[in-house]
Amino acid sequence: MVSLGDVKRSAATLFSQGQHLAALRLYDAIVAAAPLDYDARLKVADCALAMGDATAAKVYRAVAWYCMKSGHPLPALVCARVLEAHGADSSDITATLVVSYGSESELLGKVTSRVARPADGLPVTVPDVRQPAPPDAVATALQRAEHATDSFKDFPDAVHPIPLLSTMSEAAFRRVLGTLVLRRLPAGALVIREGEPGHSFFFVAGGDLRVFATDGLGRQTDLARLGEGAVFGEMALLSAQPRSASVGCLSDVDVLEVGRQSLASLADELGAVAEALHGFTRERLLGNLMATSPLFRPFNRMQQRDLLRRFTSHDVAPGTVVINEGEEGRGLFVVLSGDLEVSRRSSDGSTVPLGALKTGDVFGEMALLRNARTTATVVAQRPATVLFLAREYVARMVAGVPEIKNYLEALAEDREIDNQLVMGEDDTPADERVLI
Repeated sequence: MVSLGDVKRSAATLFSQGQHLAALRLYDAIVAAAPLDYDARLKVADCALAMGDATAAKVYRAVAWYCMKSGHPLPALVCARVLEAHGADSSDITATLVVSYGSESELLGKVTSRVARPADGLPVTVPDVRQPAPPDAVATALQRAEHATDSFKDFPDAVHPIPLLSTMSEAAFRRVLGTLVLRRLPAGALVIREGEPGHSFFFVAGGDLRVFATDGLGRQTDLARLGEGAVFGEMALLSAQPRSASVGCLSDVDVLEVGRQSLASLADELGAVAEALHGFTRERLLGNLMATSPLFRPFNRMQQRDLLRRFTSHDVAPGTVVINEGEEGRGLFVVLSGDLEVSRRSSDGSTVPLGALKTGDVFGEMALLRNARTTATVVAQRPATVLFLAREYVARMVAGVPEIKNYLEALAEDREIDNQLVMGEDDTPADERVLI
């Protein structure tokens, strides 16, 4: 016997190669061994549908109802979308989804649960797909997938809300559901690419995804792993800036895309939606910062979280002066989002731009390390969020963590050299200058 996870990967490969009957037989073996694996049941229907068997619709409906009752609403919505795409009515599924997971639902509670899928390590007995399939293989697999959970009764009394959607009124929830676009992607595909404009965000309905950033040398840094129920892509949409990271599929993936059309349908609730999205964005930005910034690298995850609690967060409007040249250094700043401009006064009184600060950049360290006054002015160019750590705590951190002291000293030295070159009429292009 082999593990459930290995069987799924083999079945997905066969499906991608167009060997739909062989893939169906493997997914059917999973359903026989693990009837609660709704993903395998859904894949049985996918295989049958790819072979032109219209009775797959019964499986999609059965899986949708099981998923809604077991605490997995997004896979249920996938089933509804597939049914609609093939001309079947799924209005009863979406109506129940709204009633069960909308803001007025009595099923949503503080003490919630969902029925878990079987573990990937579960042993599964698989057929030899190199041998001819039995004549009734498709019919048997569809019958098993449709009725796999008919006798299951241990559904949770309260379920988890759907991020963002369950905070809306039922009317708004229903409008958004009508605009969501299902995208079904194979392992290895990119959902979004770093640097591209962002016109939508996504809910993960199934599968596993990897979030990663790529530096100028092509090196990739993993930022997060995403699974069912995760939200991503909202940062670029809200900020009207290019995507700050790429998201790729580690397995077959189902995502539900929320585009500008969806948001336009929510004009009466846009404020609440924007507030919820900003909450997701902040958490993701903090996670990305801890994964990529040298400032947090010496610490483990728990220590990083503790350090973050020492920072205060400040939203600043365009034109806000964050640091004024010549003032006493107040502490260390980290850009969480937005753009800030750095400048210095020249000997003739004119202002010389030194460059820009973006997400993840650290500034304010020079005045702290040298116990001197600040050497440049920093002004927000567009709405930004900066994290601030008071000088007293920075001093303790520098004294106690040599790696942090070395990082800040090297940063300060590099910046001072570049700033002197700029002030000396260096001809380095403005967008290549290193900052304060």
